[in-house]
Amino acid sequence: MNAKMIVGGIVIVVFIIFGAYSFLESTVEYTDLQGAMKTGKKVHVKGYWVKDKDAYFDAKENQFSFYMRDENNDETKVVLEGAKPNNFEITTSIVVKGRYQNDHFHATNVLTKCPSKYEGQAEDVKKTI
Repeated sequence: MNAKMIVGGIVIVVFIIFGAYSFLESTVEYTDLQGAMKTGKKVHVKGYWVKDKDAYFDAKENQFSFYMRDENNDETKVVLEGAKPNNFEITTSIVVKGRYQNDHFHATNVLTKCPSKYEGQAEDVKKTI
């Protein structure tokens, strides 16, 4: 066989394997904290910031730490690589993306959901009807 064809075939197989691996790593599922502890994979966890526990930014390590509670009332410490997200103080819920390791959730990203300024109060809507 021609050496160029063999090398070309190997390169194609390597790219297919790399593409499949990248795709599997990029698909991130939603789970709760118990599921995140069991899998050890990168996941999304929806929950709420526990405001009465300590939240702080470590400038030396460039990490923001806080506590969250998921929808099953399980609670854990979250360490985010980077600064505190915008509007964190007024958030109604959060979604953390990362993996559970070393007795805490190590987050690479935190999405915050804030109350909408366009949503009215239910009583105000009833009065207009």
